[in-house]
Amino acid sequence: MDRRQFLNSSILGAASLAVTASGASLLTSCTPTEKKLEVPAPELRLSFQERTAPGESLNERLDYMESMGIVGFEPGGRNLAGRVNELQQALSGRNIKISAICAGFDGFILAEDPAVKAQFDSTMRDIIAAAGELGSTGVIMVPAFNGQKPCMPHTLDTREFLCEQMHELGEYALKHNTTVILEPLNRREAHYLRQVADAAAICRDAKSEGVKCMGDFWHMQEETSDYAAFLAAGKEYLQHVHVASRARRIMPGEDGEVDNYVEGFRALKQLNYPYYVSFECGTKGDRKQTVAAAVELLRTQWEQA
Repeated sequence: MDRRQFLNSSILGAASLAVTASGASLLTSCTPTEKKLEVPAPELRLSFQERTAPGESLNERLDYMESMGIVGFEPGGRNLAGRVNELQQALSGRNIKISAICAGFDGFILAEDPAVKAQFDSTMRDIIAAAGELGSTGVIMVPAFNGQKPCMPHTLDTREFLCEQMHELGEYALKHNTTVILEPLNRREAHYLRQVADAAAICRDAKSEGVKCMGDFWHMQEETSDYAAFLAAGKEYLQHVHVASRARRIMPGEDGEVDNYVEGFRALKQLNYPYYVSFECGTKGDRKQTVAAAVELLRTQWEQA
């Protein structure tokens, strides 16, 4: 190539690049500006157990719950299969859904006595099936209370057994469009499974999408941090939360300043937690007053979180 040919090819190349660049600029200028999607702030979805609200009948209590903006109802699991129609009719047309189902089975999963374990297997599956019919988020269970004996020892073999059993339960729950929810307890009530992170680890090792866990602000006295406990379970495993006052397990607020849930709520907000915070507590005062005050306290602290 002589000097003239070199210059001509260089000029053509530059012109081509200029056209390409101008075309790209034109395309860029025509691309609409992307709008940032606004993610709605997570809501505090409060739930009551069956005897939390004042009222003589189930419908009276549900009326009260609706007036307070309570959106979840947590019945006990005892005889749940026989109550499916009753609960469906009671909730028909209401802005209240079944949240979790609170236990109600016979026996326990870590029983050494085969007959006691068989009781658990049978009754737990009946509750899971009924929970699925009701659209529940899951059935709460504790592996063993301190008073339940003879119980398998707290060993690695027991943990492996529990993970295997939870896998089977979780897969059964999935077939019924619900889950099983492990609840850690404080050491005065259970020697096995006392922290949320331990429950989450069993969920992971059970290898079933139907196995979840929860935290209970009363039992979480075993934790060094409410915030860290909920984050340890994370979005994948945290399926339910119980709340009560932090000293006497009565209505939030009845124990004064110790009833602070802000750090736990901050973690739930960070996780964009979509499930329920459900009352599991009694009261020492007038239920009409203490329940209303507790709801107001929790909503205020949720805003503060």
